[in-house]
Amino acid sequence: MKAIVVTDQAAGKVGMKLVERPAPRAAINDVVVQIHASGFVPTELEWPSTWTDRLDRDRTPSILGHELAGVVTALGYGTTGLSLGQRVFGLADWYRDGTLAEYVAVEARNLAPLPGDVEFTVGASLPISGLTAWQGLFQHGRLQAGKSVLVHGAAGAVGSMVTQLAREFGAYVIGTGRAADRQTVLDFGANEFVDLHNDALGDVGGVDLVFDGIGGDVGKRSARLVRAGGTLVSIVAPPEARPAEGLAVDFVVESDRAQLGEIVQRVRDGRLRTNIGNVSTLDDAVAALNPTTRRKGKTVIRVRL
Repeated sequence: MKAIVVTDQAAGKVGMKLVERPAPRAAINDVVVQIHASGFVPTELEWPSTWTDRLDRDRTPSILGHELAGVVTALGYGTTGLSLGQRVFGLADWYRDGTLAEYVAVEARNLAPLPGDVEFTVGASLPISGLTAWQGLFQHGRLQAGKSVLVHGAAGAVGSMVTQLAREFGAYVIGTGRAADRQTVLDFGANEFVDLHNDALGDVGGVDLVFDGIGGDVGKRSARLVRAGGTLVSIVAPPEARPAEGLAVDFVVESDRAQLGEIVQRVRDGRLRTNIGNVSTLDDAVAALNPTTRRKGKTVIRVRL
């Protein structure tokens, strides 16, 4: 089968190659999915799990990608909850070969049914962005109606999901980004926009929840904005500064079938819009994932046409 692999950590995204790899087999509790579309997060190349296994042994060449939408083609021994021919989407394990390939073996519990009226490209764009937003807001951020949320990187794939979900649940949302992102952020439902290059972040005043997808100096300055009892949630790294009277949390997103179902239902009924910027083929994936100019939204790879 065709797959995008990496073998050289120092080469970064330039080191991606389209190669032929053996098709996977389903282990116990696995399914094999024929992939129709795959998502990719550029920071994968910085994750230890891309390069080594859980015992810290080299596992290259590694197949990239962890988000998928496709059709179940094989069931492993003991697998329950899914059936042959079923449309699914979800999140592949960090330490196993990924989804920028024609097939992937994945634990059945990491997948959810993909309704027939949701396109595969849309399904593949949801797992990391949607689950990160959901878990950051509701599990770690303990968001409640009437609270205020500051969303850094609100025009991005995750930030736009955070903005929409927070608004749906009754929060007042302030989105940040570059000047060129203003209309995009407001279109996704933010009540206000802050230009991080030209506006004073401190003018925002106190907020109940900061959702930080940028980190660095922006994250440090944001800690001072968290009200007593509030939370700073980082998806970049452990926060370098903590709120004086609040919590600071960082987390790694986890697959959750029930949450995936909540997210895709919102897509179906129009409460949630995806933020897809570019769709490319597997043959052109290396070039698509190494853009020469800044692209808005998420790049999705259409594996099966």
